[in-house]
Amino acid sequence: MDPLGYPLMFNLRDEPRRVSEIAAAIHLDVSTVSRQVSQVVAKGFVERLPDESDGRAHVLALTRAGRELLVDIRARRNLWLAEVTADWTDRDLATFDRLLRRFADNVETHPLLSPRDAQDLA
Repeated sequence: MDPLGYPLMFNLRDEPRRVSEIAAAIHLDVSTVSRQVSQVVAKGFVERLPDESDGRAHVLALTRAGRELLVDIRARRNLWLAEVTADWTDRDLATFDRLLRRFADNVETHPLLSPRDAQDLA
């Protein structure tokens, strides 16, 4: 699966959503997410359903295969993380958890770079 497939599918774990909602949640352009949607739909992990609030639009929902894939990916990731941190103390893990949550919160609330700013950094 393309690396963008997981965050897209993860954002469908609780309920169907529009492409625009997913794009906003993962901080990507709608056109980028739309291309990824086509791939995960073709693989049978996601399906398009009519949007009950707007008959002209559709929402995306995980299929059973998509839910099973998310469970498998998460299990493999958790095993890998347990191996990587096997020799960390409880204090190390608590510190890492605190700092990672702080970092994630700051990323979530920080304005995104404009495309021009991102190019200047490259």
